Amino acid sequence: MNILLTGATGYIGSAVHSALVTAGHTVTALVRTPAAADRIAGAVVGDMRDAGLVRQLAEKSDAVVHAASPGDASSAAAENEFADAVLAGLDGTFLRTGGVWVHGPGSAITEETPHAAPPLVAWRTEVDRRVLNARGIRAVLIEPGVVYGHGGGIPRLVTGAARVAEGLTLIGDGSQHWATVHVDDLAQLYLAALERGGHGETYLGVSGDNPTTRELGVAAAQRLGLEGRVVPEDPAATVERLGEFGRALLMDQQASGAKARRALGWEPAHRSLLEEIAAGGYDPA
Repeated sequence: MNILLTGATGYIGSAVHSALVTAGHTVTALVRTPAAADRIAGAVVGDMRDAGLVRQLAEKSDAVVHAASPGDASSAAAENEFADAVLAGLDGTFLRTGGVWVHGPGSAITEETPHAAPPLVAWRTEVDRRVLNARGIRAVLIEPGVVYGHGGGIPRLVTGAARVAEGLTLIGDGSQHWATVHVDDLAQLYLAALERGGHGETYLGVSGDNPTTRELGVAAAQRLGLEGRVVPEDPAATVERLGEFGRALLMDQQASGAKARRALGWEPAHRSLLEEIAAGGYDPA
């Protein structure tokens, strides 16, 4: 396939780019700077909010894989404008990135779990639904959990937390579970969804491993020479420190990712986040 990819220089997008190229697809990466274009073969310099450019690139593509977002207050507008431009030009597959956080807290979250999104990601529901209901294309949504691997992503907040005399500071009281996925396993899910995903379908990008933040903190404290000692943080203090991002991190979420295994034949193969931390994958540089 000829694929337009956003986010190719990002954490998830770079892994997706590698998986697509390895699988033999031709990838055009939409990047923001000439410096980024110099690092990626077949890159086009432009902005995801340039509707004319996005529509033109979509018209030339068999599929659009969207793995980028501003990650700030402009995200809702930018994502909606990008979706409009893609839908105006594409005659093929639109694979976009959502997130498990939209489902809110839950001990057995599936793709069918109603949305109860925290404020940080509440805007996603409308654009996700609009794309999945679009006519004339094949639209697929991937909802990743907490992504880890290669020392990147949210888990760096665990291993880089403040150290006090009593131990390593947790995110919240440590009781909340995180639904997790290795970034390279997630990239393989994008590939499987691109090749076999059904129109209008959503697939949770989670491995089925759901550690508590206390478990993660203890593993990190062992690596850091603190003998596994951890210190809970009042949830209100977490929100004060990290804002709405912190509120999202306090959600207790567990999910299996069974649908992607069953429907797409996806098989996560990498070690768990706890194993990754214990093996030194998140040791400070």
